[in-house]
Amino acid sequence: MNQPTEPNPRNRLQGVIDAARFIRWFCDQKIGWGRIGVAISLTIIAIAVFVLFNTLRGIELKDVLQALRKSDPRDILLASLFVAFGYFTLTFYDLFALRTIGRSDVPYRIAALGGFTSYSVGHNVGASVFTGGAVRYRVYSAWGLDAIDVAKLCFIAGLTFWLGNATVLGLGIAYVPEGASAINQLPAWFNRLLAFMTLAILALYVAWVWTGQRVIGRDGWQVALPGGPLTLLQIGIGIVDLTFCALAMYVLLPDEPHIGFVMLAVVFVSATLLGFASHSPGGLGVFDAAMLVALWQYHRADLLAGLLLFRLLYYIVPFALSLLLLGAREVVLGIGASRARARRPFDPPPSP
Repeated sequence: MNQPTEPNPRNRLQGVIDAARFIRWFCDQKIGWGRIGVAISLTIIAIAVFVLFNTLRGIELKDVLQALRKSDPRDILLASLFVAFGYFTLTFYDLFALRTIGRSDVPYRIAALGGFTSYSVGHNVGASVFTGGAVRYRVYSAWGLDAIDVAKLCFIAGLTFWLGNATVLGLGIAYVPEGASAINQLPAWFNRLLAFMTLAILALYVAWVWTGQRVIGRDGWQVALPGGPLTLLQIGIGIVDLTFCALAMYVLLPDEPHIGFVMLAVVFVSATLLGFASHSPGGLGVFDAAMLVALWQYHRADLLAGLLLFRLLYYIVPFALSLLLLGAREVVLGIGASRARARRPFDPPPSP
């Protein structure tokens, strides 16, 4: 009697590769990656709305208002300072990116305007890649940057953002994996393993860019990645930015029960990235639901009051300031253009 033969491992591997290729072709040709991204965003928002509805059910508005009235003005002032420092750090995302693409002629004040307005508008409007990019183009086009230059700038600034997030989450989850478990419901040991893997990938990336100049892209779109020392500076900028943001949230939390800052930082960054992935304006609903679920030990009305104050300080106030700055800039540019036209000599009459 013939014994069944074991399938060849190469055949199984080839089957997996063929299946992956078919899935990629199907998603690319039949569905479209844009639709998949929209579906993922809508799924995240739908889950967040469901969780938020169930979490907030039973909370009385009067309890939230009472918690807001009990907020210590000194905590609000301190949180405002941390938010200001965080946005100040954000301006160095653009300054670093401008220097990386070789535009050292653009002064810091312009980089600060572009960085602050693009991030505050992108945070609030949603789809920050497009809205923030549009604001940056409007600011930097006056200094001779074209769409390709702005795209490169956005890429380097985004790389700084993700390097900082990956480092903070890697270090934070390695120290307190329970912070991530409160959001993703995975075992602490598994989250710690993911954290060490993240840190290992970061170390490999730093070593890769340290050993030589790395250029990505092709044709008319190429970007030289920052070298090893500059990559460490990138990571440092991202860490400082996230630390200030997490500190602002930390001081707005209720006094009891007390949790460590690292724990809060892991929860805060994870919730922020979920809100970012949803593309909802300001992560509205998604960020709040994640924070309410992860920080279950707090009284919900008190925690909701802290979240509302943070949203006011970090989203609404900077957004209003950005609109004022952009509006004032357009007025000044319009007045300058009118005066330039007025100073031009009149065209001579046509010769008979």
